[in-house]
Amino acid sequence: MTSEAPALDIHHDPAALRFSTTVDGHEAELLYSLRGQQMVIDHTGVPQAIGGRGVAAALVRAAFDHARGQGWRVVPACSYSAAYVQRHPEYADLVA
Repeated sequence: MTSEAPALDIHHDPAALRFSTTVDGHEAELLYSLRGQQMVIDHTGVPQAIGGRGVAAALVRAAFDHARGQGWRVVPACSYSAAYVQRHPEYADLVA
């Protein structure tokens, strides 16, 4: 697994509370919910075919950057997002 996420075209659909990207024809997603001024990252899903390329990291980074821009705190409820914060202390200030 790579430690740095590649530059990907990440799409944010605020109505669906979802970030997504497509790599080699496979779609990966991050789903979140909102609790007031908190973004709760509920799920990060990357198909096995594109796993190990930093796709999940790119999605989580996009979500954290969006939350920062909105002035929200983040609850990393899915295991991947919680592990991401451990590896990237630059986002620790956002964790609720």
